[in-house]
Amino acid sequence: MLSWAGSVAVFLGIMALWWIASHAGWISKVFLPTPEATWLSLRDGLDEGELLAYSWATLTRMFEGWLLASLIGIALGALIGISSTARAYLQPTLEFMRPLPASALLPLAISIFGLSPNMVLSVVAFGSMWPVLLATVHGFAAVEPRLQEVARCLQLSRSAFVWKVGLPNALPDILAGMRLSLTVSLIVSVVGEMIASQPGLGQSILLAARSFRASELFAGIVLLGLIGFASSALLAAVEKRFLKWQKP
Repeated sequence: MLSWAGSVAVFLGIMALWWIASHAGWISKVFLPTPEATWLSLRDGLDEGELLAYSWATLTRMFEGWLLASLIGIALGALIGISSTARAYLQPTLEFMRPLPASALLPLAISIFGLSPNMVLSVVAFGSMWPVLLATVHGFAAVEPRLQEVARCLQLSRSAFVWKVGLPNALPDILAGMRLSLTVSLIVSVVGEMIASQPGLGQSILLAARSFRASELFAGIVLLGLIGFASSALLAAVEKRFLKWQKP
């Protein structure tokens, strides 16, 4: 309760500072609208359906890219993680490619796919794959050596070892990587929409900024924050349920 009360107090403090700064004219309303104006733009946009359509487009792109990244990351991570030889050869390359910003690959993706939804989806999947991939590799590599000896004694096949030993051991790392990946997928989706002129909240925010419609810009930002918060909370609940066995 204390933690929640503190969080609410901080949020209310930020809102109060925003209200004072906008009404006192510390920053021009061209750049910083009042909370009331932002709320009206948000309400009108949702009532008219325009913001709902943009939000749905961004959510679809975000979750499709995230699911694709999770599937590829878990599959590749398992293949690399169970083999010490593969880790030794591929780990330096993975560490080299991991810090590459997905937005920097947009020109390459545009040259391959053109300005299309598939282009944005490919960049989202690439950018959000790395947290899942590296977390899966770490989870499989951290399997207790005695469990590996037991698996050999039981003559488990490689696939049986992955499903019955490796995957349960790596699950906490995988779920943590998937939570981080979900945030990355939202960020890359918005950037891709801005650069590739694809319908979504990113395009809506960019158009509002170019037209100096500050209240609509802030309404889009608020929606992005709500999407990020809700999706992270949902995945945290799923993670808590799947990892109940970890608690004493």
